[in-house]
Amino acid sequence: MGRRSMRSDRTLFEREHELAAVDEALGELTGLRADGAEAVGRPHGGLLAFAGPAGLGKTTLMAEVRRRAAARGCTVISARGGDQEQRVAFHVARQLLQPQFAGAAEADLRARLGSWYDIVGPALGLCAPTDGAPPDPQGLRDGLDWVLTHLAVQRAPMVLVLDDAHWADPESLRWLAAFAPRAEELPLLLVVAYRPDELPDHAESFRGLPGRAGGRPIDLEPLSAVAVAGLVREALGTHADDAFCRECWAVTAGNPFEAVELTAKVHDRGLTPTEAGAHLLRDLAAAVKGSGLIARLERLGTSTVRFAWACAVLGTEIHPGLAAAVAGLGHEEAADAADALRGARILTGAETLEFVHPLIATAVYRAIPSGVRVALHGQAAWCLVNDGQGPSAAARHLLETHPDGDNWVVQQLRAAAAETLRTGAPDAARGYLARALREPPPFEDRAAVLYELGSASLLTEPATTVNHLRAALEEPIADPGLRHRIVYRLSQVLAHSDHLAEASDTLAREIRAGDDARVKLRMLSEQFMWDAFRADEPDHPSRSRRLAKLADRLKGRDLTERYIIGLRTWDAVLRGEPAHVALQHAERALDGGLGWAEPDRGFEVPVLVALAFMYADRPGRTEELFAAGIADFERQGWRGAHLSFGYTLLAYVRYRRGRLAEAEDFVRAGLRLAERVGPGTPAHWYAVGILIEVLLARGRVTEAAQTAEDYAFNEPFPAAVVFPDAQTVYGELLLARGRTKDAVNQLASAGRRLDPRGIRNPAWCPWQLHLARAESHDTPERAVTTALEALARARQFGTPSAIGQALRTAAEVSSGSMRVKYLEEAVAQLDCSPAGYELACALVSLGTELRRTGRATEAAEHLYRGLDAAAQCGADGLVEEARDELAAAGLRPRRLHSTETDTLTTRERTAATLAAEGRSKPEIARELHSDEQTVVQLLSAVYRKMGTDSTGLREALAAT
Repeated sequence: MGRRSMRSDRTLFEREHELAAVDEALGELTGLRADGAEAVGRPHGGLLAFAGPAGLGKTTLMAEVRRRAAARGCTVISARGGDQEQRVAFHVARQLLQPQFAGAAEADLRARLGSWYDIVGPALGLCAPTDGAPPDPQGLRDGLDWVLTHLAVQRAPMVLVLDDAHWADPESLRWLAAFAPRAEELPLLLVVAYRPDELPDHAESFRGLPGRAGGRPIDLEPLSAVAVAGLVREALGTHADDAFCRECWAVTAGNPFEAVELTAKVHDRGLTPTEAGAHLLRDLAAAVKGSGLIARLERLGTSTVRFAWACAVLGTEIHPGLAAAVAGLGHEEAADAADALRGARILTGAETLEFVHPLIATAVYRAIPSGVRVALHGQAAWCLVNDGQGPSAAARHLLETHPDGDNWVVQQLRAAAAETLRTGAPDAARGYLARALREPPPFEDRAAVLYELGSASLLTEPATTVNHLRAALEEPIADPGLRHRIVYRLSQVLAHSDHLAEASDTLAREIRAGDDARVKLRMLSEQFMWDAFRADEPDHPSRSRRLAKLADRLKGRDLTERYIIGLRTWDAVLRGEPAHVALQHAERALDGGLGWAEPDRGFEVPVLVALAFMYADRPGRTEELFAAGIADFERQGWRGAHLSFGYTLLAYVRYRRGRLAEAEDFVRAGLRLAERVGPGTPAHWYAVGILIEVLLARGRVTEAAQTAEDYAFNEPFPAAVVFPDAQTVYGELLLARGRTKDAVNQLASAGRRLDPRGIRNPAWCPWQLHLARAESHDTPERAVTTALEALARARQFGTPSAIGQALRTAAEVSSGSMRVKYLEEAVAQLDCSPAGYELACALVSLGTELRRTGRATEAAEHLYRGLDAAAQCGADGLVEEARDELAAAGLRPRRLHSTETDTLTTRERTAATLAAEGRSKPEIARELHSDEQTVVQLLSAVYRKMGTDSTGLREALAAT
């Protein structure tokens, strides 16, 4: 990119403190001090921030940082924000990263960017956006993280310099602000400079970033009179007397930019730098900025003024030919104007022009009469499109024009919004479309613009999306397909905002008004789906009958039919129909394909079909489908709610398989992603509920209770159906804490809510099992009845895990010989199931009961098996219970061969292997479908568990 002209030999006066901080940071990055000696400690990166008002020398300091970094052998990448480019999405990110891939062929780019090519490539201007769904902003930021991390590692040590950060575009600045704390873990020094009083709202996060100087930016101060005197004598000669130098300091207030410009004016005027000429300095200083600068510009002639205005409108990296076209000047006239502006120290550069300082650019821009400024922006937009740079380049200029009912403007803004949205910048797209709506568009296009505007707001402002889409439906719509897309999108955003009844009613009205059978079937499938998630659905049994009747006659010819069959699968699971019936429908739904990232479709039905296999004791198939689905999400760059659901529900699969440590890893990763989406969302309820279940299974009741308190996991529960059922999990937590009466109330309430809807499968929601345990304290007879009813429902569903869990509960609330009978059958059933934790519980319970009845040998066998199984699951509380029972039987617990504390889990072993291969944390995270924080936890566990003989692996882990 072009750089403002800098005198490399100019002394930086009174910046010793700042340069010392730069040298210290570069020493920590390279491992070498400025004198070449080794620095203390391991090399590492970090953040260095400088703040100060305009003109205090931030840009000069950044140039010196780049020079010193290059002299130390560092790779330097740099960018700066621009006042006129703040609305150009990823403008700064492109300056930083695009040159690193310049000239590479597509095949090389794909090889270097891997699966991130289609996600980050369009944002960086390396390739055209794909036609699929756009990445969510968080997914795109993750991709940019990956690119910068790899560059930092491959070209280490690296220094990233960002000047004028207060003018950086929101998309780039949010990314860098989130990435900056990670710089210390990489061979990367991030250096930023900004004006603290001009930070926009979207840049506030930069103000509080951790760094040196006690976590605060280093504030630049005006120069002292002594420093200004040194600057003046360096520029004008040592004969400049004290009175002259002091007056220079007085009229510039120690501002370095103004002092430098003033000395240049003195030199140009041939003024002798003595006290005799000091009285002229105030007028000369006035010409450096503000009205004085503008007056000086106007004296250069009308054509030169117009050329300067055109340059101010275009911003940075100005092509002279484009500026001439905007100004309406011929080639020779424009060249003369550029020469005049260079001579007046207003512009610099040749093939690419820049203003000498942002203060000059701002002054020139603000001096343009408002009507002329609007016209110049309009001319700039037309010239950019005519030059082949496309609607996205023109859009920022069109935002500055006045609405005039021009359909060309509307079309350019819509095209720019579509392209920007596909690059992962919905906020910028929304701004373009809002301006298009004010133009306004032709009457017949208004609904389409409202639909596009609503779609751009979908991920960030669902309430605004609803308003735009409802307004679109009120417009006359000639295209039936557009109306249908609006209805689908409106129902989707209503449902995701926990307004499921409204989503269903919206579809119902459209179904009644429609006459296209296939469209009505698609809408019916959407309505069935949202009704399935409604906790307040008025007539669930009737819907189930209609759904079963419809699904049974469909063949799965297209995605809509397969979605309906998939919903029939889920309904069979909820109602507790025999598992083989649910599996039959699941296979029908999958026959022909059921992708998780289908355009204009939700991912809910494919997830429900995958989970049906888990409830039917085929979790391996579920994990296969989840692996493919999560890969679909990652290919699309969907790393918000979508990926949160993926990790969270995968955690639930691991929990039900008894792999509790892995389940906790996954659910915590899912919860971190859910926290990006926001509290109170379905993703949040799912993650917290599953985390509580996992913690209870691991015997960490206090931590589970604290988690519930931290995340407000209590009444009121969400209107949407979540699983595990939130109220049931809360009742289970109350029971674990000994609050049996409160548990009875909550669990009975869950039953009153679910039973009338026909949701009676204890494999899906074991509210009856927990209720029986809670009732056994005060009403043991009722507890037996409740447990036996749940057992009957489990036998109807027919899976060994459901039957075994129900049998274990029946044993717990029964008395006498029935306890052993139920437990023996429970162990037999669970031995045939994938439910490792439930099997461990049943084994320990059976061993305990046999010990109490005097059958010591059999008791020991089951207790030892239970102890091993509990340890393999990571159920620490159950391990202690088994040990206590063995001790009570006078038996010594034998050394475990596969416990969480002496050997590695599968995920720990995988992480360790990848680390030993030299893979980075981001690469390991992708392999494990996890995030870097989880990778750190896994590697820390490996490091802690490995013995002293494993030196090579320990070194690899330390390096990673």
